[in-house]
Amino acid sequence: MNTATHNHHAWTTSSFGDAADTSPMELSALGQHLSHCKSQSGHLFALRCRAARLHSFVAARFVTTVVVVLATGLTGTALLVL
Repeated sequence: MNTATHNHHAWTTSSFGDAADTSPMELSALGQHLSHCKSQSGHLFALRCRAARLHSFVAARFVTTVVVVLATGLTGTALLVL
């Protein structure tokens, strides 16, 4: 079944034919966004990034991680018993 699709919407830019300059409101919003991002880059943010990296590492290797944890626990238990 071959049906032709007609796009009745013309492609336009956000400048609508004017100069593509940034407006003061856009610059203000960008400044607020950058201030928010900069305030998030403290020690707690770095800790969250490390935790996210560790989580993604462990999640990708879940079965292997469970086996290693169980083997370590069994080895520790065997050493305590002896």
